[in-house]
Amino acid sequence: MTLYEELTRRGLIAQVTDEKEISEMINNGKATFYIGFDPTADSLHVGHFMALCLMKRLQMAGNKPIVLIGGGTAMIGDPSGKTDMRKMMTKETIQHNVDCFKKQMSRFIDFSDDKAILVNNADWLLNLNYVDVLREVGACFSVNKMLTFECYKQRMERGLTFLEFNYMIMQSYDFYMLFQKYGCNMQFGGDDQWANMLGGTELIRKKLAKDAHAMTITLLTNSEGKKMGKTEKGAVWLDPEKTSPYDFFQYWRNVGDSDVIKCLKLLTFLPIEQIEEMERTMTGAELNKAKEILAYELTALIHGKEEADKCLEAAKKLFGGSGNTDDMPTTEIPAAELEGGINILDLLVKTALCPSKSEARRLVTQGGVSVDDVKVTDPNGVIEIAESVIIKKGKKVYHKVTRA
Repeated sequence: MTLYEELTRRGLIAQVTDEKEISEMINNGKATFYIGFDPTADSLHVGHFMALCLMKRLQMAGNKPIVLIGGGTAMIGDPSGKTDMRKMMTKETIQHNVDCFKKQMSRFIDFSDDKAILVNNADWLLNLNYVDVLREVGACFSVNKMLTFECYKQRMERGLTFLEFNYMIMQSYDFYMLFQKYGCNMQFGGDDQWANMLGGTELIRKKLAKDAHAMTITLLTNSEGKKMGKTEKGAVWLDPEKTSPYDFFQYWRNVGDSDVIKCLKLLTFLPIEQIEEMERTMTGAELNKAKEILAYELTALIHGKEEADKCLEAAKKLFGGSGNTDDMPTTEIPAAELEGGINILDLLVKTALCPSKSEARRLVTQGGVSVDDVKVTDPNGVIEIAESVIIKKGKKVYHKVTRA
């Protein structure tokens, strides 16, 4: 089975510019490809995970990755999939985020011996002359055509700034520069980037009379079509300081039943034949086992085997009733705040198990909260915490609260 065939069986490929040419290139390790990451936060998150996995698969097959950090494009902000304009960041914040990205990516990509390159588009974008860009690059783009793309159409009613309108031109210019500087002949990205990627191939064709290629990958969405990687606490981060290994493990352990096989295919490096066999024989017990495998494999990829082993052991003991809570997410509350007890709604908000007191009230009154295995249904209930308690939310979410 070729690499392209495997990507197809896993459901990774969404759109391609030339299937025959792309499959031949990546199957024979002839692709020098890039994937862009805009540093809009100080950590990568689950939304980046698909791209990182694809990059790793392609590198393992002999292709050369270029990791493009968008230090320049982050100064503008990508309107794709956004209903509002992003908050503008300072150069200092962007540089800090770039440094964090570099560290995290080294867990996936082998940068030794020139096997991969990491570049920052700020190196060429920030020094561009505006009039030169208008003459040399702007003349290659049709405004009429740009406005037909979904990334712009969905913003027209709410208002699309000229700043954001330039994003496609900047991303296209990245591909044009990488093609010339590093021989980059292919770009990969999420399916919402298709218009921007086509802009790059067109710019290369018009300016250099050469062919370059693009392939988009399936977006990581659940069975309802919503992007995965969000919880009540916010994004699921790859940084253990922002999302603990245990929380990361539990997120994947609790994915929807209809999403398990898809996630195993898209995100893990388990043999596709093994996953397809699991899909054919899936029943209740096997479904839970599949979720456990998914959580373990992804936690090991991000945080290492040792952390994955700890999370698996903690989860088994906890669900088995032996009460091991060492690796459980924990909130410390100062003793002064616990004198005379603490209201259950306040407690749920403090632990971030609920985003608001109204949501906490709904959860409590519907019987979705237990404290030390005792169900709490009174929203006015007061919880006494001598040393620590275990809060259970729903059937699968556990959280420890300790007296500091």
